[in-house]
Amino acid sequence: MAVQAPRLTAEEFERFAALPANADRRLEYIGGEVIEVVSNQVSSALVYRIGLFIGMYLMQHPHVEGFVTGSDGGYVIAGERYIPDVAFVSKARQAAPSDRPYGLVPPDLAVEVLSPTNDPDAMMTKIGNYLAVGTVVWVVNPPKQTLHVFAPGQAVKPLGIDDTLNGGDVLPGFTLALKDLFAPAE
Repeated sequence: MAVQAPRLTAEEFERFAALPANADRRLEYIGGEVIEVVSNQVSSALVYRIGLFIGMYLMQHPHVEGFVTGSDGGYVIAGERYIPDVAFVSKARQAAPSDRPYGLVPPDLAVEVLSPTNDPDAMMTKIGNYLAVGTVVWVVNPPKQTLHVFAPGQAVKPLGIDDTLNGGDVLPGFTLALKDLFAPAE
């Protein structure tokens, strides 16, 4: 949901986002607009599960060096400011997490879990910009129990509940059966 009508520059956005009144808000900058990221418990639970699966994979594969960020870790992507729900950054791209609100190095992988407040046009803009900077994107649609893999220079790969996601070149050897991702909470 857009929170401010006039278009801003990236510098104006960063000043706006840094205001004390915005300290607890998750704000993105897409197409000159300030977007407040609002989720729900269904999407949040899936975000947690994906981060957990990736974290467990990294613990079991110490040769894949890097770090995972959650939905409070932002990134500068093609001049805009995004907060993916989960992201992986390889050590080859960045040695350690940044202390900036929006890190300057794009992630190798960005995971976006759709919630009812996501604007489809804004999401398509984000995907295009992620791809332009070399980031692989997984877009998860909770109600449809689908996941789409967007990778630079490749066709979109749609996956359904009976499919298995693989980590490709970013997370070699990573696999996740979507039925395990979308398993109902115990």
